Amino acid sequence: MVAKITTGKDVYGALAYNQQKVDRGKGKVLLTHILREPADGRFDVATMAEDLLRWMPSHYRTEKPVVHISLNPDPEDRLTAEQLAEIAEKYMERMGWGEQPCIVFEHTDIDRRHIHIISVQVGQDGRKVKDGKRNERSVAVTEELEREYGLHPAKECKRAEDWRLTAVDCTKGDLKRQIGAVVKPVAAMYRFQTLGEFRALLSFYNIGVEEVRGKRGDIPYRGLLYTVLDKDGSKAVAAPLKSSVFGKRVGFEELERHMARCAERFKKGGERLRLRRRVDDALNEATSEQTLRECLQTCRIDLFLRRNDTGRIVGVTFIDHETRCVVNGSRLGKAYAANAFEQRFGDRQSSDTDMQSRKREPSNERSDMRNSRNTRGRKL
Repeated sequence: MVAKITTGKDVYGALAYNQQKVDRGKGKVLLTHILREPADGRFDVATMAEDLLRWMPSHYRTEKPVVHISLNPDPEDRLTAEQLAEIAEKYMERMGWGEQPCIVFEHTDIDRRHIHIISVQVGQDGRKVKDGKRNERSVAVTEELEREYGLHPAKECKRAEDWRLTAVDCTKGDLKRQIGAVVKPVAAMYRFQTLGEFRALLSFYNIGVEEVRGKRGDIPYRGLLYTVLDKDGSKAVAAPLKSSVFGKRVGFEELERHMARCAERFKKGGERLRLRRRVDDALNEATSEQTLRECLQTCRIDLFLRRNDTGRIVGVTFIDHETRCVVNGSRLGKAYAANAFEQRFGDRQSSDTDMQSRKREPSNERSDMRNSRNTRGRKL
């Protein structure tokens, strides 16, 4: 069973996403805790949000008080609604959120029945509930629940995504080891068709990549440089490292072959249709860029928006961690490309400072390595 935890500011958006599943007959409310239940059994977003917000004092210092958790058993696990509700209760209790108000939804819109829990991580005293080493503790809790209910263990590759791949921290030193610990498994696990898509994926781990060209004597060469990005994701904070120090698998030639294979598979596979359906659902229910991110993250999809110096959206990339496929929005159609997102979200930019919304230098993300220009000396 895989747990995905996201936090945010918009309780209405998180509740609306789940309630719309219920309204369409693709979900139901399994459980509530310290929340009023309507006499007719019909929940509405405004009342649920009011109850959750009432729990917290008017003044609190936590930037993102809302917690949105999805618990995803293996598709082969056969659990009743009562068992799913029990699992939700036990998960919240063991994570330290047992005394917090929450509402639990079951989703049946895909082949994998799963549950979503909406809660707040601020107590009645205005203090944030302690959540140190949250991801590690979540993995331990889900492993306990797998044993108790005889569930299929979560796949090791998903475990790696959740807690073994760690963003590079330039203050901890040994940058070669830190970059290599991300670049090598990411290049092996994920499918991408351009250097821009690979760059978008690495940016979530504070890593930049650029192509370089030159000549050794009369022989031209092309290579890659990896570096650490600053907290805004806009420039390097350390000297770049040649790809050769990490091995041939993450060098220019091997990645070029990998991208060609990925392009052929993308044409034949169903990743495009699957991703479009998920993004469509999220877009239909999102009221802002932030709620769109939260909706996508419940499906294990990250959104990368690249903006130029004026703040205009010039690139959109979706990273599907379930299929491990990285896709430029334009590959899904005009409705998912940069211009469409600029029209919808350009005047309502998220206030988040997460990596996903950091500014990027304008570039044509659709061009592949063969059309890339020499970027030596430019910001990543």
